[in-house]
Formats: sequence, structure tokens, C-alpha cells
Amino acid sequence: MAEERRYADDPDTAADFRRLAELPGGPARERLGGEIICAWLPMSHRLAARYRNRGETLEDLRQVAAIGLVNAVDRYDPAIGRAFAPFAVPTITGEIKRHFRDRMWSVHVPRRIQNLRNVVRRARAELAASGTPPSLARIAEHTGLTEEEVRHGSEALHGFSALSIDAEAAADGGELHLGARLGAVDEAYDLVLDREAAKPGIRRLAERERRVLYLRFFAGMTQSAIATELGLSQMHVSRLIAESCRRIRESATREPPTENALQPAQRW
Repeated sequence: MAEERRYADDPDTAADFRRLAELPGGPARERLGGEIICAWLPMSHRLAARYRNRGETLEDLRQVAAIGLVNAVDRYDPAIGRAFAPFAVPTITGEIKRHFRDRMWSVHVPRRIQNLRNVVRRARAELAASGTPPSLARIAEHTGLTEEEVRHGSEALHGFSALSIDAEAAADGGELHLGARLGAVDEAYDLVLDREAAKPGIRRLAERERRVLYLRFFAGMTQSAIATELGLSQMHVSRLIAESCRRIRESATREPPTENALQPAQRW
């Protein structure tokens, strides 16, 4: 039975497929399979062209479509009696769609949200073509989705590609890169947490010990200068600092800061 063809220029490879099914694995089978693939490449190129202008080059789309064509040739069984073209088209288009779903998204989006995005995108185009404003409610009515689903699909419209942090972002008429508008980690927050954790232990110290720590870590004085000011030996000052720091560390790890500890510290 002659093979049904979708286009006039589609090749008639029914006899080749029957020969391919009879050949054992080896060079002869690989050579014939390659000839069949080359004969059907124009069809795979046509299918690839349907997805141009969606963020991928036509050449890359043709490569993906060719992979789908190879899979179709490998899986096709002429004994079933179905023509090759109707069998191959879903295989090739499925490979292209899989490529977009798995490789082209800059931000990971669940497959369900990707499908909602496609429905919302088509609905927007259809409503706009009919002159109807594509509002959230109208899209929901047009597609049968809930407004929440339309909202998720609309948000995913912006997740397919990401802007570079070097992209220009308008700011009061001046030029500003997008990266300059992004927040950064403020290391001062860690310092605040450390200070709050240390306060209970500091309050338990004697007045002289608090004075020594203040002069060393806040006034920036050396141990020798502190010893001279307080009339102590430098060795004694060193022991006071080490013992005070040990007690503060133990207090900070033993108990969380209390509500009173979160109040502004008193001046030493």
C-alpha cells in the first residue's frame, strides 16, 4: 500500500521502511536509516520553522527537530499500517516542546504553570485580535480558568527569559544598570545580633571589667595604655579581658537575649 503523505514533496519511503524492518543491526541498516532520515529532513525543518521567534535560533530548532525525526524513524513500525508522516509529526513537535520546556526557561517554573502560561498567552492574542481588552476576568471567562490560575499564567509570561544585571533601567531620566537596584546583604545585621547576644553577659560583669572592655574594644586603647590609666599591670589587664570575654561567650551560648537585653545599651 502506498504511503500517505501530508505534503506533495514528502518522500515515499514505505518500501524503504519495510526493508529497514527486515535488516539486522549493522552498517547496512544504519546506512538505510540515514537515507530515510535525510529524505524526511525537509518535513522536520517545516515543523521547526513553526516555533521560530520564540527565543531560539532556527538552526538550533532544526537540530532539535532532527533529533525527534531520528527517534521517529527508530520507533516507526510499518507493519502497523499507519503512514510515517502522521506518526512522526507528534514525535518531532513533542521533542521541540520538550526543548523549550526543559532548556529555554531562565527561571524554573513548574510544568503546570508553563501550561497555564501558554493558555493565557493564546487567550491574550485571541482577545486582542477580536478587539476585546484582555483583562484578568475576560481571560478567565475565555479560557474557563479561574482568575487565580490566570494570574499565575500571566506572571509566568515574564519568567521565560531573564534580564542581565547589566541591562539599563530608567531612573528619573538617568541611566542606571539593573544590578545597581538590587539589594545586597548588609553585614551590619550580624554585628547587631552579636551585640544583642553579648549584652546580658556584659551587664553581669563588674564595673572595672566593663571599663576595661570599653577602653580596649570601643576606645581602641592598647593593653599597656589601659594598664597605665587604671593603675594595673599589663598582665592583669590581659587576664581581665580574656576572662571577661570567656564569660560573655558562655552567657551568649547558654541563653537567648532577653527583652531587657534588646534595649539600648548603657554607656560605660
